Amino acid sequence: MPKIYVYDTTLRDGAQGEGISFSVDDKIRIARRLDAFGMDYIEGGWPGAVPKDTEFFARMRSIPLRHAKLAAFGMTRRAKTAEEDEGLRQLLDARTPVITLVGKSHDYHVTDALRIPLEENLAMITDSVRYLKEQGREVIFDAEHFFDGYKDNPEYALAALQAAVDGGVDVLVPCDTNGGTLPHEVAEIVAAVVARFPDVAVGMHPHDDTDCGTANALAAVRSGAVHVQGTTNGYGERTGNANILNIAAGLRLKMGLDCLTEAAMADLTDLSAFVDEVANMTPNPRAPYVGRNAFTHKAGLHVDAIMKASARAYEHLDPALVGNVRRLPVSEMSGGATIAHKASEMGYDLSKRSPETKAVLSEVESREREGYSFEGAEASFELLLKKATGRYRKLFELVGFRVLVEKRAGDVYPITEATLRLRVGDEEYLTVAEGDGPVHALDGALRSALSRFYPEVNAIRLTDFKVRVVTSGEGTAAKVRTIVESTADHGESWSTVGVSTNIIEASWQALVDAVEYGLLKERGK
Repeated sequence: MPKIYVYDTTLRDGAQGEGISFSVDDKIRIARRLDAFGMDYIEGGWPGAVPKDTEFFARMRSIPLRHAKLAAFGMTRRAKTAEEDEGLRQLLDARTPVITLVGKSHDYHVTDALRIPLEENLAMITDSVRYLKEQGREVIFDAEHFFDGYKDNPEYALAALQAAVDGGVDVLVPCDTNGGTLPHEVAEIVAAVVARFPDVAVGMHPHDDTDCGTANALAAVRSGAVHVQGTTNGYGERTGNANILNIAAGLRLKMGLDCLTEAAMADLTDLSAFVDEVANMTPNPRAPYVGRNAFTHKAGLHVDAIMKASARAYEHLDPALVGNVRRLPVSEMSGGATIAHKASEMGYDLSKRSPETKAVLSEVESREREGYSFEGAEASFELLLKKATGRYRKLFELVGFRVLVEKRAGDVYPITEATLRLRVGDEEYLTVAEGDGPVHALDGALRSALSRFYPEVNAIRLTDFKVRVVTSGEGTAAKVRTIVESTADHGESWSTVGVSTNIIEASWQALVDAVEYGLLKERGK
């Protein structure tokens, strides 16, 4: 069984995606993380063409990689000879063990983009590869637009690969640069390339414009490719490159090939989150293998089957194999099995047919019709459980509140003040607080009022606040759903939900749940 080599180009091709701008420090952090993960190759950028990439390679000289080979990327010569070409010199100055050269393999691009004779392009490929090999580098040739070129003129596309072979290339990589080739076409064309060059390693560089990037990489390997390229999380131009994480998981976990290690597979989810964090990109919850929803089961029928039989009933693999976890969110689609399972996770012993379970399920269904969602607000759901099972104790009740927002001409920000009256036991307490907005002011007033009765409230902090319109067709009179995220000093965090046509009322509901949940947890200890 041949080893399949994994080549990550997040730092070069991935950086071309809209919204992504890596600093040199970012690139170094990601390179070290990819190396620890076990990538075979890490493409660091284009020295000379991009100043940050030049600095990156200079700094990487003092940061040895334990596993991966660092690759510098550039193009074939433009000068009359390879020795005179400034771009090739800068590639050598990067001092990487691997150099990846991109060259034209589609005759249309040679004649209409480069505007040079077809034979001159072939000479440029051979000269560049030979020169870099003479300098002791491993050379990978990325044949740009190869699949489109093969469809239009297969003889010339193969001649471009032959030119690289004549120069002594180590790996031939046909590129689906425009991302429009389908898996059955990739399989056929890569098979032809492998048959034509049996003594040279063949790879695959897919893009994802038709949502076939991963499938194209797997098809290429089935046809004999032993080298695959992609980016972490599928970053890249247009719709992105093929996601190298999905490719690697497919090769090892689905096809059983020698690709990375079991330990690397178990690190997939953490690696994905790390790169998203450094890139300041919002993680895709529906990403295969590593997304938050990848192993989430919402339908009651699915959950019931999983509980009765095994996760195999509705999961294609064990989420632990890729470092992910199974989630069973509560929603109006839940059945008694989901409620009982979530209750068990929270320390409640309920069966799916118990009266308490039925009561909670009925309440969830009723509230979701009003616009509530408990999928991201499990603390509010646990408060429903407490009430249904008799574990809830009301710690305070609202007598009334008033929020004033005033902005005068010349003020940069409006002044917000909240007046709050609460009853704790037989005692009422009135407090006033200012804030940056209504929610902030109410939060301050609530904490001030409760701190004399429940000092534990000082350990609870609001960390995030989100608003979503539930009934958008009603304009400014729409119903809104608020999510409040809170955390305690010891590190535990939780989320709560409120719904109303009045954003302040919805926020108050979520705030009350957040504080009640935190206090009940602390007092329960």
